[in-house]
Amino acid sequence: MIHLKVKTKDIHFSIPIPYAILDIGISILSSKLVQQQLSKRTKEHFERKKMDYTLPPIEKEMLKPIIRELKNYKGLVLVDIKDKDGTEVHIRL
Repeated sequence: MIHLKVKTKDIHFSIPIPYAILDIGISILSSKLVQQQLSKRTKEHFERKKMDYTLPPIEKEMLKPIIRELKNYKGLVLVDIKDKDGTEVHIRL
């Protein structure tokens, strides 16, 4: 499970993200329909900004083993950021 914690002056919250949700998210993001919509919308934006860039396809077969491997590193801190204004973001496996 990935633990996302955000602290600001006014708000503190923590979001646990199970690996099953990550698997579902990868399946959705790698679906052909979502890929087509992302490509269509980013293409319009890049044309307005006069940029020549195409998004590479997201492959489920490539990302699923990464998620499986993350399960072996419980407690590993991925992100630990503290801003001058007191905002903190922590992401831990």
